[in-house]
Amino acid sequence: MARSTFEGPILSGDNRFGPQRDVGYSLLSQTIYLDFSNSTPNTANYGGASGIFVTSNNIPNSVATIYAPQAGSYNTTGPAVTSNLPTADATGTNYRGAVFLLPQASIIQNIFIDNILQPTDGTHAVTAIQPYVSNDFATTTGVYGTSASITGSSIGRTTATFSTTQYDNINGTLQDVQNIQPGNQPTWFSQLVVGLKLTVASLTSVNAGQIAITVQYVQTDPNIGNGTTYPYGNFD
Repeated sequence: MARSTFEGPILSGDNRFGPQRDVGYSLLSQTIYLDFSNSTPNTANYGGASGIFVTSNNIPNSVATIYAPQAGSYNTTGPAVTSNLPTADATGTNYRGAVFLLPQASIIQNIFIDNILQPTDGTHAVTAIQPYVSNDFATTTGVYGTSASITGSSIGRTTATFSTTQYDNINGTLQDVQNIQPGNQPTWFSQLVVGLKLTVASLTSVNAGQIAITVQYVQTDPNIGNGTTYPYGNFD
């Protein structure tokens, strides 16, 4: 199955009944591929621009809206746009990144950042890529994960690591953005923003390079194991 659009948690296993069920959650993933040579929004692999992050929820890549995390405060007029927008390009430092929406209370298993082709402004190669993983645009350690700085020449995969607090957060992602379609599931989304700080002494505006960002997660159901409602996780 290449793409799942099922609203609820997905279980795997062949023993649906009984206390010795062999049922587990299916691992889901979202990947946003950034090609910094592509400057056209709403096309495959669009890489963003100064002050613009991207999302692939609307496939292909489009300009992302970064919402102000609402922490469970439902707003009848809809989710609010954050004032904490991505920092614009400056000499020596550019920010690029991606925004993911996960069902609230998901469990994040992995966050991968793949440096496929060294970013450059056409003349100067990026010397460092510092990722920040949070529920908003961040330029310091975020709430979901920490990653060592990637040297521009390090082609390959970097995996986020987690502090104690971050580990707690990835085991039940935060309640950030209400669903703008009332009655549809999930009622709340968790917003995950991966910011990439690209630096080199003379960098102006990056126009080449390729980076892929992948989030692997499971969508859980709080009813499983509930002795009153679903004693053995039986859904029908």
